[in-house]
Amino acid sequence: MKHSSYQQSGFLTRFNLRRDWFVILVWLVILGGLMASVAFKFNDLYGSKDSISSIVTTLKMPAMVSLFGTFVAKAPYTTADIFASEMMVFMALFMAVMNIYFAVRNTRDEESNGMLELLRAHAIGKQSPLLAATIELFLINLLMGLFYFGGLQISGMHGMTVTGNLLIGAGLATVGFMFGSAALLMAQISDNPRGATMLSYLFLGVTYLVRMITDVQNADLTWWSPFGWVEKLSIYHENNWSPILLMVALTAVLLLLTFYASRHRDVDAGLLATRGGRKRASVFLTGPFSLVMRLDRLSLIVWVLAVIVLGISYGSIFGTVGDIMKTNPLMGKLMGATAVDAANRAIVLKFAALLMIVFAVLVTVPSVQTLLRINGDERKGWLEQIHAKAISRGHIFSSYVAVALIIGTLSMFAAVFGLWLANNSVMDNPLSFARLFRGFIGYLPALYVTLGISIVIIGWLPRFQTVIWALPVYGLISLYFGNLLNLPNWAENLTPYGWINQVPVKAVDWSQVWILLGVAVILFVIGFVGYKRRDLIEN
Repeated sequence: MKHSSYQQSGFLTRFNLRRDWFVILVWLVILGGLMASVAFKFNDLYGSKDSISSIVTTLKMPAMVSLFGTFVAKAPYTTADIFASEMMVFMALFMAVMNIYFAVRNTRDEESNGMLELLRAHAIGKQSPLLAATIELFLINLLMGLFYFGGLQISGMHGMTVTGNLLIGAGLATVGFMFGSAALLMAQISDNPRGATMLSYLFLGVTYLVRMITDVQNADLTWWSPFGWVEKLSIYHENNWSPILLMVALTAVLLLLTFYASRHRDVDAGLLATRGGRKRASVFLTGPFSLVMRLDRLSLIVWVLAVIVLGISYGSIFGTVGDIMKTNPLMGKLMGATAVDAANRAIVLKFAALLMIVFAVLVTVPSVQTLLRINGDERKGWLEQIHAKAISRGHIFSSYVAVALIIGTLSMFAAVFGLWLANNSVMDNPLSFARLFRGFIGYLPALYVTLGISIVIIGWLPRFQTVIWALPVYGLISLYFGNLLNLPNWAENLTPYGWINQVPVKAVDWSQVWILLGVAVILFVIGFVGYKRRDLIEN
């Protein structure tokens, strides 16, 4: 009897939802709660005409345009206008990350660990697992969109409308599903989870960079970036639904390509096959460290190149960011050239300090991914042959940790180097490398502490290692929006990144550096002990 290619898709969808319900709930609470809490807070922050006028001027500056997108609202401005301008790009980025996580996890990752092979041994259609993953993504985004809509409806934010709130929920849900569909396609192209994840983030990064550059140079060109479509919704004013139609159309194309590729490839294979290894091992493959380093070499190269490009992209607008005379000619006449130059430089330094936070949180991602592979590779049985040798568990553990530290350190340096490289070519009086290097030195210990906390969780509580991602997510939210939301200092200090003074605006606090490094070393030791004491993880 011939089975349908999509047989038991409903059963697999229900199975995936039962298995993933807790992780889905965490994402719903974090993102939905963030959106609602910010909306509740905005009436206090931007409830008066003076406060709205002040923030509108700020949002129109090139530095803010590069981060939040073009301010498209028209006077008279409302609190809701400010909210939509500040939140849409930021939340769309989080929606894309969430969808990439679920898309790769439920397709290529399951195929890599052998789960798909077990499923296909039963009366399940060839395309059913992919269709189930697609339906789950759709349901997650639908639920997230409803959460956003409901949270905004009860927020009581000044100037909001039901149509505008609905458009926010629909827009974010659609942009998330679009990037999730792109990740599903990347899972067909690559034959391993790391490759699929990197390709997905590459697509996201390119579209984000195109959006950033076009927003600063010519906002009309932002239509060429799929990520930029979320800005074109004109929420609470024109309420333009056409960008959602573009997202739906691109999503449909991506899904058609995904299912076509899945139908024409073998299990465990990708459209881009991994190059065959050498017959004899290199002299550099003499131990666990060199093995892990080799396995992660592509991740290291991609991330270093990506953050260099990101640094160069942001550095290329430094000349525009600090030009007060262009954004406010009257201020230039009143202050004089010398004072304006000093003010321009101060603005650029403030912008660089904000970027250092973004860089530090961003480079945490590849480092944490390497650390999480400790338990993942162990669960899949890939470390059994190494454990069978005269190699201690501590040696294996420290090898993963060392590679994670190297990836994080080199990526952070690459981001700062790219920033300096571009600012050196676009500014008449560029920031020196030594000045920008303060950001590298200042945030590196915070990165190590974050990795130290991750190591403790991996060593002692491997079943809960997914919560590690809350560290960089909360760090970015609290420090990125800390001033806008008037968060107290203790709330910002809950993340290691919040302990750093404003480098490169200020000099590096070396006493703080040594304290954080000491804390990181203690955390590494605690995690090391936990890993050695607990049992091996089996699938």
